[in-house]
Amino acid sequence: MMGEREEDDDTEEAWLQLRPMEPLPSQCCGSGCSPCVFDLYHRDLARWEAARASKDRSLLRGPESQSCPSKLNPETFVAFCISAVDRLTKDTYRVRFALPGNSQLGLQPGQHLILRGIVDDLEIQRAYTPISPANAEGYFEVLIKCYQMGLMSRYVESWRAGDTAFWRGPFGDFFYKPNQYGELLMLAAGTGLAPMVPILQSITDNEDDETFVTLVGCFKTFESIYLKTFLQEQACFWNVRTFFVLSQESSSEQLPWSYQEKTRFGRLGQDLIKELVGCCRRKPFALVCGSAEFNKDIARCLLCAGLTEDSYFLF
Repeated sequence: MMGEREEDDDTEEAWLQLRPMEPLPSQCCGSGCSPCVFDLYHRDLARWEAARASKDRSLLRGPESQSCPSKLNPETFVAFCISAVDRLTKDTYRVRFALPGNSQLGLQPGQHLILRGIVDDLEIQRAYTPISPANAEGYFEVLIKCYQMGLMSRYVESWRAGDTAFWRGPFGDFFYKPNQYGELLMLAAGTGLAPMVPILQSITDNEDDETFVTLVGCFKTFESIYLKTFLQEQACFWNVRTFFVLSQESSSEQLPWSYQEKTRFGRLGQDLIKELVGCCRRKPFALVCGSAEFNKDIARCLLCAGLTEDSYFLF
């Protein structure tokens, strides 16, 4: 009987049942992560083909991981418990996830994670950047904007404290080093503010880091500005300036006095970027994060303002 079972396990049909399934387009977050979900599929497919050729199922398992199962892994999704969900605006949430004990997430400031969600039996993946300090102990936080027709938005809006979500990472090619640049010019649209937050906080938390920072946040209205208290606190540091560009407002009269002088109206365009670059106190390195269209437009404006391609980074 044992010999018959081994023969059945080696049939073509049995091996085909073990073949990895190719991911759907919805399972790719589109942010250029490495390894991408398709990279992992091709790795597992090669492992399956080698195992089938040699009829050795032990090859399907791959090398055993030495990492703690509760720690982040760029290849495998890890479960984290939601400890709090705060609604910042009508469509944006700050979500806190618990970490074991006083452990840290292990990201560099500005790196991002991939979230996996399942809606209507369809697996989807999206990239999000934690806004908590890189050295935060026992938790991490993410900023998530929900869209009316978004599948991931439906998943996120169902979250409650005590629920579990699955993440993998970290990813991201920008690694900040203290005093690496004379001045950082941060240009962010909406939730593109997320990668700027931990980088900015790492600078102001380090008394030896004398990098100047000019942060420009682009939002639709004053009410839609995220993390106002945090940004106001950061602007009190000697080396930090914050500005805002509001696309759906046209007058400063209704703004709090502390925002009136540092708020412009309309869109962030060529003239304003040239002005911002010109008023930097040191040679700037620009960090840009927003939609693909925003990033493309701002990169063009930065080049026109005199920056070179190696003087900015697009998240």
